[in-house]
Parts: sequence; C-alpha cells; structure tokens
Amino acid sequence: MGETILEKTEGRVSYHDSVEEMLIRIREDGLSNVFDRYALQEKIRCKFCLEGLSCKLCSQGPCRISEKGGQTRGVCGIGPDAMAMREFLLHNIMGAGTYGHHAYQAFRTLKATANGETPFKITDVEKLRWMCKMLDIDTNLDTNKMAIKLSDLLLEELHTDYDRPNRMVEVFAPRKRKEVWKSLDIYPAGVIYEVQDCVASCLTNVDGDYVSLATKALRLGLSTIYNAQIGLEMVQDILFGTPKPHEVEVDLGIMDPDYINIVFNGHQPWLGVATMQKAKSQEVQQRAREAGAKGLRIVGSIETGQELLQRFDMDDVFVGLIGNWLAIEPLLATGTVDVFAMEENCSPPHIDTYAEKYQCTLVSVNDIVRIPGLKYGFDYNPKEVDTVSDSLINLAIENFRKRHGKIQPKVPNVKQKAIAGFSTEAVLNALGNNLDALVKVIGEGKLKGIVALANCTTLRNGPHDWNTVNLTKELIRRNILVVSGGCGNHGLEVAGLCNLDAIKLAGDGLAEVCSMLKIPPVLSFGTCTDTGRISMLVTALADHMDLDIPELPIAVTAPEWMEQKATIDGVFAIAYGTYTHLSPVPFITGAPALVKLLTEDVEAMTGGKVGLGDNPKEAADGIETHIMKKRKALGLK
Repeated sequence: MGETILEKTEGRVSYHDSVEEMLIRIREDGLSNVFDRYALQEKIRCKFCLEGLSCKLCSQGPCRISEKGGQTRGVCGIGPDAMAMREFLLHNIMGAGTYGHHAYQAFRTLKATANGETPFKITDVEKLRWMCKMLDIDTNLDTNKMAIKLSDLLLEELHTDYDRPNRMVEVFAPRKRKEVWKSLDIYPAGVIYEVQDCVASCLTNVDGDYVSLATKALRLGLSTIYNAQIGLEMVQDILFGTPKPHEVEVDLGIMDPDYINIVFNGHQPWLGVATMQKAKSQEVQQRAREAGAKGLRIVGSIETGQELLQRFDMDDVFVGLIGNWLAIEPLLATGTVDVFAMEENCSPPHIDTYAEKYQCTLVSVNDIVRIPGLKYGFDYNPKEVDTVSDSLINLAIENFRKRHGKIQPKVPNVKQKAIAGFSTEAVLNALGNNLDALVKVIGEGKLKGIVALANCTTLRNGPHDWNTVNLTKELIRRNILVVSGGCGNHGLEVAGLCNLDAIKLAGDGLAEVCSMLKIPPVLSFGTCTDTGRISMLVTALADHMDLDIPELPIAVTAPEWMEQKATIDGVFAIAYGTYTHLSPVPFITGAPALVKLLTEDVEAMTGGKVGLGDNPKEAADGIETHIMKKRKALGLK
C-alpha cells in the first residue's frame, strides 16, 4: 500500500482531479496559491519550531532549546517539555475559543428566534423538548418559552465555574467517565472559564510544569465538547432540523457560470440558511433572470456547506458542496462565484487577489473574519439576518452583471454523489432504534470496530486529502466502520467513499452490514463541530453495554489535522478514553517526557493515548491492533 501511494502521489498536489485541473489555470494566470506556497515554505522550515523548542512569549526571547548548543532551558528557566506543552496548549485555547464563539452565536440565535426576531423558526420541536427534559427545563411551557429557557441555560453553562457540577457533562458524558475525570482532576467547568484559566496559565513565569499544562488541556478539551459542541449542534438541529440521510452532490463540477452563485464558507449556518430560504422566492429568481442569469443558486463551501448539506435536500436553489478549504482557491478560479460569504474559519487571507482576477465579491458576515481587500464586512447579529441576506443577494446580482460574459469560466466536469445527513438519531433509526443490533454485528466480527475520523486537510504529509482517503480505504477494507466529520469528511465525500458504490471497497463483513442497512461504509456525520455528536453515539453504545469508553473496540483518527480546532478535538479524545491517531506528528518531538506522557503514560490515567504515523497502511495497522486488543479483552475474536 505504501509503495502504491508514493507512486500515485508523484507530481500531484491533491487526491482530487478537479483541484489538479484548476491548479493549471491558477498557475497560468500567475496567481500565488496554497500548494506552491507550501513548497516554498518547506525550504525554510525551522527545526526548533518543528520540535516545539522555540518560544517568543516575552521580551527576553525568542528562546530556542538545543542540548547540542548547551541551551537546555529558556531564559526564564522553562524546560523543553513545558515549552512544547505550553505552545500546544495555546493552540488548543484558540480552537476552544472558536468553538465557544460558535456556540455563543447558536444560543443567542435560538433565543432571538424564540422572540420572533429572526427569519428562522423552531423546526424540530421534539428535539427541543428532549433537550429541555434532559436539562430539567419544564416541558409544559410553550415552544418559544422552552427555547428561551434552554438558550439562557446553555449561555450560562459556557461560563460556569467549579461551584456546582457542569450540567452538560452530568447529562451527556458517559456514566463511567465522570468519576474517572474527577479522580484525575480533569472534570471541567464551562469552556469560557477553562479558556480563561488556560490563557492565564500560559503567561510567562506562571505554569512551567508540562504535566500541569497537559492536565489543563484535557479539561479544556472536555469543556469544549460538552459546553460548546454538543449544545450548538443540538440548537442547530432545533432550528433547522435533525440531519437525516439523503443523497447530495459534491465537487467543483456543481458550479454553473450562467447562474448567480452565492457561496457560503465557514462553520456557522445562519446566513446560509436565511439566504437560501429567501432565494427560493419567485421574486428573487425573477430578479436574477432580469439580470441575465438562469437563476440564483446557493453553494456550500467547507463546514457551512456541510451544515446545509446535512439538513437540506438539494433542489434548483441549493446545489451542494464544493469540498474543503484547500479547494477554495480552485473554486474562485472557476470564475463562477459572485459572492463569497465568510463567517468563520477557514477564510484564507490572500483570496482578495482571486476575487479581483475572477470578479468575485468578498463579504464577511461575522466580525471575527476580516481579510485584506474586504469591502463588505457585517457583524453577526441574529436580529439583522434578514437585512444582511438581502444585501448578499443584491451584491450577487450586481457582481453577476460585471462577471458574466467578461470572465472566461472554467468548471471541471467532475461531480460526485454522496449520502449526507447521518446523526445519532439516524443511525439508531437504521438499527430499528435498538443498539443490540449494532452490538450483535460487532460481536459476530462482521464489524470489527468503529473509527471516528475528525479531521482537517493539510499538505504536510502528502497531497491534499491523500492520507485521509487512503487511510479510510484501509480501515473499511479491514471491516472497520468509519464515522467522519470535518474537512476530512468533505474529502471523503468528494472521493466517493460516502455513497453506496463504496460498499465494494469494504471487507466482506462490513459490506454485508452496509448492504443490509443500505448505508455506505463511511457515514458522513457532518462538520468538526459534530465531534460532539459523534461522542453522543459512542456514549450511547458504552452506556448500553455498561462499559467504559476505553473498553470499546473504537478509535479516533485525524490523518490530516491542520489547525487549532483539530488539536482541541484530539485532546478531548484522549480525555474521553480513546486511542487517537494523529498525522502529521505534532510539534512536540523535541520534548521526550511530553511525548512519552501523550503516547504511553496517559493511557494508565484516562484510557486514551496518542498514536502516530504518517503512512496510511501503518496507521491502519496501529488502529486495527488497538481494536483487536479491545475485542480480545471483551472475549470477542
């Protein structure tokens, strides 16, 4: 497998033919692009940064640790393990803070909707009632009052301290994990409180103990999932509907230059949903035709696109998902985008040159996103969603008049079918709402185990999405079901692994199960924020079997983690009690005690640990070995 991968990757920058095709145009047009910039940066990498042995927090730095040079500590006295862990924790804080920001926007949007201040409505009343029941909110109240009570509680939980139990943890964490976390002093407070505590700990001359810093990272990871991710996804279900499996289309071939195209990019679905609803009116479509277009369409990009994909059927207005963040520059180079609306990561800071070259209007619809060349920037306010969606439509129509007939479009003739919209409820429904059916196929060995893929996409360990796709192929071939979320999930959808045709790539046992249930061997569970949703499915399985998480034949993989939200998800998985494969290797290799803590010692504490490996086959070997060890301990073959 390794030799085949090396042979296939030669000369390529992406697994996807559509991206390869667009890169030819980008280079011919003389534009800087992420693939060529990566190649240039590779020539000047600093080994101290790669090993985690550099620090520039204070004016006495930058400091670098080198045993060969006799520099075994920074000026302040900090050692290599604490220096690397402190930098790693700072990255985790950024990830947790961004998830917390998303959660805050979700909760205030729910409250504004209940007050009649947004164009949205409460779609899944049963999910609202279920959440309220779980959190001891009176379910005899009317729908809007329940929603207000729930939003107030969730907003409060973001800030909760240690004076009382964390309600989201108490309700949604696995039964047997809570006492473990308390005994290890990693039972978390609210995510905002934990972010504050971690930021303060990273100040110069505050916490210089790598074990202490790692412990704080574990607490932060748990609070991120329970106080941010689970709440925000449940609220988005309440507002827009709980995902159900349905067929969709993905890849750059969904673009059509003869339509007015508004692309939503980021992670938060508010403006995408509002604009899509408005775009379905005859009035908007008539305005589009009067401008010379066939109509106006909504297109999804990365996580915002996936949020739309999970919950809404495709039609004449919503046409699907283009892919993940490394496909953004190729998308803009198609010359088909009229408005590129951005509301969170990933919004690359150099795309103003693409907007100028290919006549696209860049718009930020969230105050945390500002990039060079941006002319239109809105701060997100739930009460102003209707007005901003009008502005996006107006800007798109105006841009189409400037673009159409003047910019030569180029659209790869590549589209892929995928099944999106899996959720805990959808999986349980497929099983007849009886987890015994899942336990049975695991016990029989038809399904060896389950791997959650929570992933970005990066060029650090090979071409775009190459590790993600090839590791996933290895896992399903070995009868291991993959549940995927994040940018890696989009890569798997575009690669054709999230449709029923992919069953032929699965091992005999997994193929039999998938054929019986009419599901693909890779279940598209959504975005990186759906890490919390995936944990809910695993928690349900553990509680049903009366097992602790480390006893289950499961694992987590991030075969192309890229940024700070990925690292906090990975830290959560370790605290949760799972074997967590990471590629590329994090920037901690110069800290031997820290490496040992994360790859060995922590297993005796939480039951989870980090597994490393950049080769897909070798990574699959490690994951399968772990799963078979857990099966043997349960008395399974």
